[in-house]
Amino acid sequence: MKPDKILYVDDEAMALKYFERLVGQIAPVITATSVEEGKAVLRDRASEIAVLVTDQRMPGAYGNELLRHARMYHPHIVRMLTTAYSELGDAIEAINTGEIFRYISKPWSLDSMRADLRSAMELAALRHERDELLRDKLLAQQNQLLAARLGALLMIGAAVQPGSQETALHQFAQAALVCKSREPKVDWHRWEHADLLQAEAQRGVAIADHVRQWIRVFGLRSDDSQALSVLAAALKAEQRGAAVLVRDPDLLTGLLTAPAGQAVTPEQCAWLAWLLWQEGFARVAPDGDAWCVSMASGGALPGDWLADAMERLGHQALRD
Repeated sequence: MKPDKILYVDDEAMALKYFERLVGQIAPVITATSVEEGKAVLRDRASEIAVLVTDQRMPGAYGNELLRHARMYHPHIVRMLTTAYSELGDAIEAINTGEIFRYISKPWSLDSMRADLRSAMELAALRHERDELLRDKLLAQQNQLLAARLGALLMIGAAVQPGSQETALHQFAQAALVCKSREPKVDWHRWEHADLLQAEAQRGVAIADHVRQWIRVFGLRSDDSQALSVLAAALKAEQRGAAVLVRDPDLLTGLLTAPAGQAVTPEQCAWLAWLLWQEGFARVAPDGDAWCVSMASGGALPGDWLADAMERLGHQALRD
């Protein structure tokens, strides 16, 4: 939703009516009569609000408290202060501390006030456009990371258990789709590109070590029932007849979806290790609020299965 409204906060009822009448042609106006009421409006309707204008001198709390609150919790909103000439020091302080875009002096000059509010609405529109572009960019980068992780798992599988990696990773990807995998979260303020690559490489080394250890623990495979018992023990899950019931999707998808920089756990690696160990002959299906793992026969994989899985996982993450 594109924010398109102005929130005006003032304890004087006549000022609220006058402001709404003068400014209503520029944008819809929401009003509040105190700092606390203004905070409540922001809490409930911040996504609708493009510009906040508040009076400074009000009973209980001054307007600059509301401006600081908006700056901290709703930074997309363009903030403005209206104050009398005698309170100009408050406006200067708000400007110097970055709390406001502009101040409107009282008594209001109609033309000047409307010009300032139009400028504020234009700035809010630019911020919204910037935020949308940034969001799309970050989602694209997160989807690239998800795809890169799937490719890295295929290489790890080939190194650890050659011969079964494609069938195992194909089933791993199918399970991630069934579990509706999300994209891995990345704090782009923290991570430089080279640092992220290094962290992901180190993560791959840790995954390979854990997978090797699990395969040694699993030992020799005898039959389907024994294979399911091995999986249930590794995931600390319930074995129910010819299936294993997994309640935590992170056990099936964590190697793809864990936030950047988060240490990989042995439990997150057990599912991949098990698929490699028994050559991927399994399938996952939803079962209420859990996921049911059962044995299944294998088949020939299409040559583009990896690219298809990457694309489908990326689209699913964007939808979710």
